[in-house]
Amino acid sequence: MREGNFRLSDDVNSLMVIALMKVRVVVMPKQSVLDPQGVAVRNAVEDAGLETIKSVRVGKILELEFSTPPDEAKLKQICGDLLSNPVIEDYTKESIAEA
Repeated sequence: MREGNFRLSDDVNSLMVIALMKVRVVVMPKQSVLDPQGVAVRNAVEDAGLETIKSVRVGKILELEFSTPPDEAKLKQICGDLLSNPVIEDYTKESIAEA
């Protein structure tokens, strides 16, 4: 390819940017629930030389992308019933601003 042959497409649709809304859901074990994976990670970190480590809790982060803002009531229901186990886990959710 020769230099100087690059040009932007004349197609207006190619310049459209679709703004997606992202929601981050953080699911963690409840404080009252034993976290055996967290204990294993704590022990491994301690064995690796960081003896001052006190505790570790292991959870999960889910990032959901929406083309339009989701219904908050429905999102709350899905987070509480589908993405987390309300018996042993708590969740938090936050909107993520795209940079």
